[in-house]
Amino acid sequence: MAMSIQQYLAEHREQHLSQLLDFLRIPSVSTSSKHKPDVRKAAEWLADTMKQAGIENVKIMETEGHPVVYGDWLHAPGKPTALVYGHYDVQPAEPLDLWETPPFEPEIRDNKIFARGATDDKAQLYLHIKAVEAYLNAEGSLPVNIKFCFEGEEEIASPNLSPFLEKHREMLKAEMIVISDGPMYSREQPSICIGLRGLCGFEIEVKGPRSDLHSGLYGGGVANPITALIQLVASMRNEDGSIAVEGFYDHVSAPSEAIRKSYEALQDNEQKTADELGVPKLYGEAGYSFMERTTLRPTLELNGILGGYQGEGIKTVLPSSALAKMSCRLVDQQDPDEIFDLIEAHIEKHKPEGVTVQLIRRDRGKPYTIAPDHPYIEAAAKAYEAGFGQKPVFIQSGGSIPIVEVFSRLLNAPVVMLDLGLPGENMHAPNEHFHLENYDKGLITICSFWDEVHSQG
Repeated sequence: MAMSIQQYLAEHREQHLSQLLDFLRIPSVSTSSKHKPDVRKAAEWLADTMKQAGIENVKIMETEGHPVVYGDWLHAPGKPTALVYGHYDVQPAEPLDLWETPPFEPEIRDNKIFARGATDDKAQLYLHIKAVEAYLNAEGSLPVNIKFCFEGEEEIASPNLSPFLEKHREMLKAEMIVISDGPMYSREQPSICIGLRGLCGFEIEVKGPRSDLHSGLYGGGVANPITALIQLVASMRNEDGSIAVEGFYDHVSAPSEAIRKSYEALQDNEQKTADELGVPKLYGEAGYSFMERTTLRPTLELNGILGGYQGEGIKTVLPSSALAKMSCRLVDQQDPDEIFDLIEAHIEKHKPEGVTVQLIRRDRGKPYTIAPDHPYIEAAAKAYEAGFGQKPVFIQSGGSIPIVEVFSRLLNAPVVMLDLGLPGENMHAPNEHFHLENYDKGLITICSFWDEVHSQG
């Protein structure tokens, strides 16, 4: 990265931080109808800021919900085109009484910016705009072509983004998609996420008698839906922690040697993790470490269970129904619809007598992975080393961002996750914040990444 770019960023740092605080003051909570004008205001603020940075063809594009903000700079002939994605909407701030300072009155303290949306995703998105501004002001051009696609519905599962991508596929066409919307492994150890688990969420409803029954008059003679539900859920797990649903692992390959070695280098202390979580021992599929279980392997978890009397004291009834809320995290080539079918077949085979059982299909999303030796990932690794002074490790995330796989599939391009947040920055929680150390290092990393991609061709 040229010294002139570093000088520009240093000279304008306070101005840029002040501008970021203005962005964070906008309560762009996408899930709340009362904040719809604020989400629009954030989109307009973003469009104006992009224009000021020198980004061209900036426009606010309507969807069935909140708008998408688009812009581009396409004057690097023969060089790759990148599509930078981010989201300008934020989570609700409640509970407000747990915030040390108001969530939409950003404050810098302890070298951190505290505000809702600070790390997820306004600061990380903003860094990409400032990197472009620095290039254009210091060098007069960018080393690559860049398009921007910023949405206002990520925190409500992006219901209108897939149709938008389908409709504007030609406009958004690029050789890669770049996303900065998550944390690195740690403050001391930068990382590159090369995979996200997929997701399928569902409910299992068990019905028995028409209404609750007196447990003295009917207990022992009529099937109890809660008992039946517990038996059914228990049948889905083996004693060694593996999942007992027939065919569940059919499209799951063993983790690559490269990713397992990368994990070994992190030297996770599992007992320390157990102590921090307040549990006597960690649990999971035999033959895998805690980190491998929570990122590389699929899961089936019971998230909630409802049924019977929930009030104070005891009410001696035999309940008429019970409900389990469950989810699976998926890896490799697992498809959520196929997993739904396998679970439905398991239910049919194992359901207890005397009750009826229904599977209600909810959330779904496919897993995404990219090889650590992909040229753009290698470019990202060099960029992190330039920005943070240390080589990154390759990790896979235990979480799910379904839109990543959708981007890759619809635009037929790899996704590079250039995450610049840190664990513990209270994403989605009170006192969300973003480290200014990563603000500065993140800018160097982004600029270095574009230089590395330029040098590749």
